[in-house]
Amino acid sequence: MSKVQWERMFPDELETAIQACPVVYLPYGLCEPHGLHNAVGLDALKAHGICCRAARKHGGIVAPPDYWHVHEIGAYASWADLAVGEVRPWLSALPPWMHFKNVCYHVRGSDALAFHAALLVTGHYGPNWEDLKSLLEILQPHFAMRMYGLPDFEANKPGFDNDGKSGGDHAGKVETSLLWSLEPDCVDVSRLPDPDDANLPFAMAANAHQSDRQTGERMIDDEVKWLGRKAQELLQDYPKHKPDVRKPVSFDQVEHIWENEIRPRLGEFKSMQYLDREPPAPSSRWQLNYRIPDHS
Repeated sequence: MSKVQWERMFPDELETAIQACPVVYLPYGLCEPHGLHNAVGLDALKAHGICCRAARKHGGIVAPPDYWHVHEIGAYASWADLAVGEVRPWLSALPPWMHFKNVCYHVRGSDALAFHAALLVTGHYGPNWEDLKSLLEILQPHFAMRMYGLPDFEANKPGFDNDGKSGGDHAGKVETSLLWSLEPDCVDVSRLPDPDDANLPFAMAANAHQSDRQTGERMIDDEVKWLGRKAQELLQDYPKHKPDVRKPVSFDQVEHIWENEIRPRLGEFKSMQYLDREPPAPSSRWQLNYRIPDHS
């Protein structure tokens, strides 16, 4: 099996891989409650595993997964107050402005290495993936490398039931099936509560009992095909943007872009909004970071 994980490759292997297919996959997720039956790192494990499958099939290099992502704030805190409750959540969370600034530097580093295309894949749902797309729209004019950001379920068009809808849930039949296929040691269905239990612990979806490892494989195949097509679209678009006359973007330039183009628009990012959700109860642990600082 060919190596595709950036951090596990030798320099000559990386050079061979980028010459063959100058695509980088950037996977994102976090540690977060996903039922009692899934490892808490599901989101990043899932995104990273799908990216590795795509790179092995179509070429490219997979960057180290980023396990620090948006949570504990705005609508995320309201959701967690209801779905997680007062148990220790085992989160690896960052405020949105830190996460998205990190993404800017991930993009900068990839472009400076002369990748022609980047697929930024988040396994963490909620509104952050919409903000990722908005962020890349702001960044794209500054880089030769072509970029596309998505939640993994965007590539899972057939969905779990092959009904033509995007397949996405939270710790339910879709995510559990995907993780079960990608990382079988990270799923233990014997930990599922009784299906008739009305109390769903640790943000578990009610349909988790319908999870199926073979169906997970089929969904992964769908996502790998989708990502392969998108990578080729980006590669074909790259020569149109005068890459030979562009210089790598510096740290100072990233800071300038952040301060002048991104930071003034942070208030538009949905991760920085309440989205009509009710605030957590006054006694809730999720009140701590619910309030969003003013970044205007």
